[in-house]
Amino acid sequence: MKQKVMIWLAVTLTVMLVFPWLAVTFVKGDAGMAVCFLLFFAVNPIYAIAGGVFAGKDIRRLWSMPAVAAVLFLSGTWIFFDMGEGAFVMYAAVYFVIGAVAMMGSLLYRRIR
Repeated sequence: MKQKVMIWLAVTLTVMLVFPWLAVTFVKGDAGMAVCFLLFFAVNPIYAIAGGVFAGKDIRRLWSMPAVAAVLFLSGTWIFFDMGEGAFVMYAAVYFVIGAVAMMGSLLYRRIR
């Protein structure tokens, strides 16, 4: 189980920290804005759902996964985009809620099934 957790943490670091860095470093202009929209409205929410479903498999040990993903998202955006931007706090809160709902849904699905 520890190996799976380490893999999920590595993927979380990649999605929430490395992807924004790649967007800022290698994609310029209007294409950079399109990549950021893709990250904020597609990649990160899908990852929050996947992380929540994974956390729902063993909620006693993995309850913090949605919070870790949200904090890493906030750290990555503040580092690479604009430090202290309030909109990113809202995005992080939404990603946390999405992950927590997916975690609870996964837990309920496993208990019912």
